[in-house]
Amino acid sequence: MNALAVIDYGAGNLRSVVRALTHVGANLLVTSDPAEVLAAPAVVLPGVGATLDTMQSLEHLGLVAAIGAAIRAGKPFLGICVGMQVLCEQSEEFGPHACLGVLGGSVRRLPGGQKVPQIGWNQLSLTNHAGDHPLFAGIPNHSNFYFVHSYYCDLTDGRNVAGTTEYGTTFASALLRGNLAAVQFHPEKSGRWGLQLLTNFIAWAGDDSLRTAAPTSNNVYSGVQHD
Repeated sequence: MNALAVIDYGAGNLRSVVRALTHVGANLLVTSDPAEVLAAPAVVLPGVGATLDTMQSLEHLGLVAAIGAAIRAGKPFLGICVGMQVLCEQSEEFGPHACLGVLGGSVRRLPGGQKVPQIGWNQLSLTNHAGDHPLFAGIPNHSNFYFVHSYYCDLTDGRNVAGTTEYGTTFASALLRGNLAAVQFHPEKSGRWGLQLLTNFIAWAGDDSLRTAAPTSNNVYSGVQHD
């Protein structure tokens, strides 16, 4: 299959992610089929809501093993929001429960002192690990991205952290490990820089079949927020 697999497990932001990827010229397939996920050259796991609900849906659809196998096979993989959180070993949301276990660490609630959930724009501070990685090409450091979340990834290995954000604590808002990328914010709602990140992901995947057309200008897109 020569299309980017966007995993459909009932996530509320699926349509927004699909519209944004289509806007930047992606050739994609929305799928709940583990075989299609494994056959795809690259994979996107969107998400909003709770890690517990997400894991239950992924397990019900037989997608847990497929996601792990796709990552181990070296396919470029992008997790968005809860799609980032479930990569951790476990989550404390609605009581301790296991997640995909791709990354060491736990999903923890944002601390008090700030309004939770965090909803709105916040800065992404790129780390040295981001370096010249193509996922962040053309995106200035400290650019604003759109967040909607109450929990964050507390990673055991800080070397995978590509970007951080401040909200009651400093948390990992972007990570990179080999073929794996994930962001806590919503690129599909983050205007110019969010669309640039999605464009970069397709280019990073390195498969010309993943693009159907040249992307439309990332400055004009009615499906995203603008700062």
